[in-house]
Amino acid sequence: MTDQPKSGDEPAPKSGLMRHLPLILILCVAGIGAFTLRDYLSFDALRDNREALIAFRDANFIGTVLVFLAAYIVIVAFSLPGALVATLTGGFLFGTFGGSALSVMAATIGATVIFLAARHGLGEKLKARMDASQGTVRKIKEGIDENQWSMLFFLRLVPVVPFFVANLVPAFLAVPVYRYVVSTFLGIIPGSLVYSSVGSGLGTVFERGESPDLGIIFEPHILLPILGLCLLSVLPVVIKAITGKKGL
Repeated sequence: MTDQPKSGDEPAPKSGLMRHLPLILILCVAGIGAFTLRDYLSFDALRDNREALIAFRDANFIGTVLVFLAAYIVIVAFSLPGALVATLTGGFLFGTFGGSALSVMAATIGATVIFLAARHGLGEKLKARMDASQGTVRKIKEGIDENQWSMLFFLRLVPVVPFFVANLVPAFLAVPVYRYVVSTFLGIIPGSLVYSSVGSGLGTVFERGESPDLGIIFEPHILLPILGLCLLSVLPVVIKAITGKKGL
């Protein structure tokens, strides 16, 4: 007669493969998508299919919104190429503010998916190792923990930081989910507004046979306000360094 497990016994931990499976799946789809979907998630594809997109939107607006949200979530969650084109498409179909609102919503959901997958697969183990570390690594970990809001907003607002990097780094540092979601939602609003605005004017660009300036976010009148927000995000760290008080 075998002994029955006690009610207080903890369940057996998941195997390494099961723990890493969501992240492995995302990385595999991302790798395949990078080679197979590039032509379909491009500005040329948007230009060539613009009339069909407008016709579908006019015939079924709610359906267009749902398809756009679903496609954008998948693009971000699986780190597929085309997030920028998706934001342009949102502006093209729904206007600057409508497209930006939908892009921010979908990007936040998609980013949270990959954040949770990475955190579940590797973040908890890395956090345990950093918590047990000593010396310089320990000091770095404590500094990050004390200034997580500043770090998160900085990662989101700096244009040169790739979106997938800003998704994975917080997961590996065991950032709380609510902080990640709030900082992602607020931090991507400026860039989404910029590119949705560009997308809203694509009709005129297409008529002229031109291409939009996708580097507009690096122009001084756009970049300087965003950099100003970056400086505001690290202001608590500067104040803490000067006054010796703990950051948020």
